[in-house]
Amino acid sequence: MGAKTGLLVYADGDGPRRLRQVGEAGLERTTAMMQRLHPGWAIHPAVGSTLWDGLYPPDGRTYAGSWPGVDLVCDRRMMVGLPSRLPGGLVAAGAGRRMVLHAMHSVVDWLAFAVWDDGRLVRSLSLSPDNGIVEDIGEPLPFELPYWAGERRAAVIPWPDEDDEPYPLPFHPLDMGEDALRALCGFVVTGRPEPADVDADTIGLHGFLVRDPDAPDPAVREAALGAAVAAMGPPSTYRLSPDGTLIKLGAP
Repeated sequence: MGAKTGLLVYADGDGPRRLRQVGEAGLERTTAMMQRLHPGWAIHPAVGSTLWDGLYPPDGRTYAGSWPGVDLVCDRRMMVGLPSRLPGGLVAAGAGRRMVLHAMHSVVDWLAFAVWDDGRLVRSLSLSPDNGIVEDIGEPLPFELPYWAGERRAAVIPWPDEDDEPYPLPFHPLDMGEDALRALCGFVVTGRPEPADVDADTIGLHGFLVRDPDAPDPAVREAALGAAVAAMGPPSTYRLSPDGTLIKLGAP
């Protein structure tokens, strides 16, 4: 899976401290939370997971848990490039609480995280080597300071055809992403666990199939994809001729 997260946490106070105190979430309480976050959406129960395994659910599925003092949602829809533009309903649900978004994807070295206090955005950062710094709002948090000070430079070996170009960012987003996850949520995905870390493997989450009624019907989308594939016809095979042109095999 690599380091992939799509995580939203609402907490009364310190999120890591709250998460250290929870176990498997109650289904009734968690379902009610999902309905509050997605009013009018189609929400159906599905197979659950743990926080450790459920940080990057399949498309269309949500893993979630609700306990006194803390609510947690894992969903790819939380992986937004501009955290400041997270849907207003999700932000409004954080009134009176601390709200944390953490999203990263190891395939493209992308990281985004944000923190709201009582609905007010206090910090947002989104960056990747391909797009640079996409969003940078608020003052850096303490765990960020060594990175911006040049103390955690990216140790990335470029591919031979990249002419030994340096990494496009002064640090590796996934390295900061692990420190962000520990500081804001109390655990890490690929780093070495510490004794005080949240044991994410013991936190049971419920699964839900969640669909926006205004989004295209999955069956219609699947049918359109099938029709497009059928219209392509059979695959073609080519070989390279001595003069460098492509010759289609089986052609008359």
